[in-house]
Amino acid sequence: MSIYQDYMREDKFPHIWCPGCGHGIATKSVIRAISKTGIKKDDITMVSGIGCSSRTPGYLDFNTLHTTHGRALPFATGVKMAKPEMTVIVVSGDGDATAIGGNHFIHAARRNIDMTYLIYNNYIYGMTGGQYSPTTPQGRMATTAPYGNIEPPFDICNLAAAAGATFVARGTVYQAVPLDKLIEQAIQKKGFSVVEILSPCPTAYGRRNKQNTAVDMMNWLKDNCIAKARYDKLTDEEKVGKVPTGVLLDIEKPEYMEQYALLMERAQANNKKK
Repeated sequence: MSIYQDYMREDKFPHIWCPGCGHGIATKSVIRAISKTGIKKDDITMVSGIGCSSRTPGYLDFNTLHTTHGRALPFATGVKMAKPEMTVIVVSGDGDATAIGGNHFIHAARRNIDMTYLIYNNYIYGMTGGQYSPTTPQGRMATTAPYGNIEPPFDICNLAAAAGATFVARGTVYQAVPLDKLIEQAIQKKGFSVVEILSPCPTAYGRRNKQNTAVDMMNWLKDNCIAKARYDKLTDEEKVGKVPTGVLLDIEKPEYMEQYALLMERAQANNKKK
């Protein structure tokens, strides 16, 4: 039996993802990363909201929650509060994470709750009709931007770092083996860890933006997403249109659940004195 079969709910297949979607590659990377950590399946809870990426927990054999749009992190926080020993992994898309779920995103990062947030970013609302999302690049087309998106996009990794996350990384489904390592590092890091995963959407994004095939979109990832060490050596002009990948932030800060446990100890000690 392959590791994929061991971690998958085969009765839930075939999956719903379109031909050429990168989410299947991302999900296999998640499986490989979890397998390398050695964490038992029963010790993992995977939570998602709504969207193409949010179907991931339904296909994987962990404790899983498929929750409401943008609310995966509050549900995950509840799991962590009730069972702090549980490894909690949250899967969201760019819209789920940074639009309706943006408020929960920044505050989970600010609190530094010990969980891993995997954000599959395909620059579009793929499941609900191809509307532009907070990460859609300026000038790109969507059903709700037929003349091109005029809004500046969020940089998910900069947003996570500014809000207080302790581990922030970016990978792509083209560089699948390095992505495994980023996810493994994120899961093993204590604190709020974010991995942005760039994943092609040929159906809703590519065909509207002159990337007509999955191969075109994969080639774009290959040509434009480069390791941070190499990116940092580029001039400002050379950086235009390029996307840094790898570990972008790795720091130590007090973790929320540990601080909460100390608070409970102090409160219980004070009650005993009364």
